[in-house]
Amino acid sequence: MNLYEILLKKRDGKELEKEELSFFVRGCVDGSIPDYQISAMLMAIYFQGMTSHETAVFTQEMANSGEQMNWKSLSMPTVDKHSTGGVGDKTTLIVVPIVASLGVAVPKMSGRGLGHTGGTIDKLSAIPGFQTQLSQDIFQKLLKRNHAAVIAQSGNLAPADKVLYALRDVTATVDSLPLIASSIMSKKLALGADAILLDVKTGSGALMHDFDGSVRLAQTMVEIGNAAGRKTAALITDMDTPLGYAVGNALEVIEAVQTLKGKGPQDLTEVSLSLAAGMLSLVGKGSFEECYQLAEEKLRDGGAFKKFREIVAGQGGDALYLDEPQKFTLSPCRMDICSPADGYLAQIDTLSCGLASVLLGAGRQKKEDSIDTGAGILFFRTVGDPVKKGEPIARLYSRTRSQVLAAKQELRFIVSAEKPKNRVLIQKKIGFSHEFLFSEKNC
Repeated sequence: MNLYEILLKKRDGKELEKEELSFFVRGCVDGSIPDYQISAMLMAIYFQGMTSHETAVFTQEMANSGEQMNWKSLSMPTVDKHSTGGVGDKTTLIVVPIVASLGVAVPKMSGRGLGHTGGTIDKLSAIPGFQTQLSQDIFQKLLKRNHAAVIAQSGNLAPADKVLYALRDVTATVDSLPLIASSIMSKKLALGADAILLDVKTGSGALMHDFDGSVRLAQTMVEIGNAAGRKTAALITDMDTPLGYAVGNALEVIEAVQTLKGKGPQDLTEVSLSLAAGMLSLVGKGSFEECYQLAEEKLRDGGAFKKFREIVAGQGGDALYLDEPQKFTLSPCRMDICSPADGYLAQIDTLSCGLASVLLGAGRQKKEDSIDTGAGILFFRTVGDPVKKGEPIARLYSRTRSQVLAAKQELRFIVSAEKPKNRVLIQKKIGFSHEFLFSEKNC
């Protein structure tokens, strides 16, 4: 097979066959295709796109390029969740124990943060002793015992994606919808869960800023998952405002613990319960509404928090920090950001909030950067809340005054005389067989 002919075919907008896509993926992994030809293919895909069939086949070939995980020995349904990334999004820490406490296994591989979005592995690393680098054998044992484990992504899963993503990053082809969808879903398919729930963010702090783009991405990924024989659905969730009050690793763990104890912010609780309900409904635990009630009960009766303690202890973490969150050490240099006027907090620019957290040391600009788990932003008010002039809206945490001052300049919010419209947290569902009631919360 000749790659030149494949490139020519895609350049001219023709659909590639399975054999051609397989040849290309194999060549990416074994090094037989040079970077300049891979880059040419990426650019051709960027301009010509891919059909639904092409995207599904391409994604499956990427999933097949490395290790394939299998959970049949667990004798219970398995479900995975993926978020497209957001600011203050600590839902995995809440959703995984809820679902696991209801007899569904959650094999969760998560990443570290890069840019303005935080990573689940960084958040869990704020818990002393918590181990995220585990062998597949230990991963299996933890899933059998606790029904859940959250570990760092394996380089053996979908290695073709690693090659392609590195080149997408330097060839201006990152924001291609089929390439985004195949990158995400190839790793999800390789992880082997029976069902996949996608949390696709929309808004200023999301991967896709506009609603229509978020819907297209969600639909594409749902189609890929279902074509591969996995029950797949998606929720489009709001990321125009940071989720919850906490942004930063230790701060977010503390807020997740509060939520698991039934005392979390309204918006974070609502989104977490919706995601848990979606995951449970996909594996046959009932309709969305029925599963929402099951999840809600696990927050009320303490079952979800108990499960989170088990997960943390099982991976070497000091569970006493969950019982006594004051044990977490927050960064020493602090500064309050105050309201410039009386009125209502009308907007928090989510992107600026994420970038400010990076400047504080809570995130990374480059993969090799270290993070300060005690750095971040704690909001005292959220969008829709009344505020008075001089009243603290947020507190910045960092190691140095220079970091705090840089973050203060980055962070942007608007105080208005008029109360903003109610925030719609769950904006659309895609791929569910049961209807459920959309929530409109004033958060």
